Amino acid sequence: MKKYIITAFVMLMLPNVFHSQTIKNIDEIAPFSEGLAAVRQGNQWGFINEEGQMVINFRNDIYWKKDADTSKKDISGVQYPMFNEGRCLITKIVEDGVPVYGFIDTKGKVVLEPQLLNVYPFKNGFTTAVLFEKSMKGKNEFNLDIYEFKFHDVMLDTSGEIVEFFNRRYNIQMTKKRYQRPSVGVKQLSKGLVGVHTQDQGWEVRKITLNN
Repeated sequence: MKKYIITAFVMLMLPNVFHSQTIKNIDEIAPFSEGLAAVRQGNQWGFINEEGQMVINFRNDIYWKKDADTSKKDISGVQYPMFNEGRCLITKIVEDGVPVYGFIDTKGKVVLEPQLLNVYPFKNGFTTAVLFEKSMKGKNEFNLDIYEFKFHDVMLDTSGEIVEFFNRRYNIQMTKKRYQRPSVGVKQLSKGLVGVHTQDQGWEVRKITLNN
């Protein structure tokens, strides 16, 4: 009798278990990558695992571009949110409508707050990007804040730490009407070997020391 009661209780619970794992009202499902797939409701994305369980709740800062040019390797080619070496792109708007980008990990924790104007996918634990920095210089005669914008080509690791600064970048206009996304001026060629682009001298091959 006791065994029957336990069996009946389990059978009663099963519909609730299956129901709790059902995710409804999905507009789009992206391909799986690194064991996770992005699912979209409206303009928000979340992530499910291979058992169909929601592991990252819906949020509105995950980056995607419906009409992305998938032949490109930088931000322009990201059609769906996907994890790459445990990192997924997030975005926010700064200044006059200019987007910047950062990363979350597979638990949805922000690893790098959005501050990149463009970035390549991670490769062997590293990526290259264009870093945007905004620092306050003081006040003007009308007591308004004065800011300085700085831009650099950088290399980052998956923890979000900058491991190498390269060229200082200039002539990037941070207003929506004049802004054009800059190309990344550093490419990983192999581990410890990068191509660095300078405006006057074109590309050069440079060897760097990486701790990873």
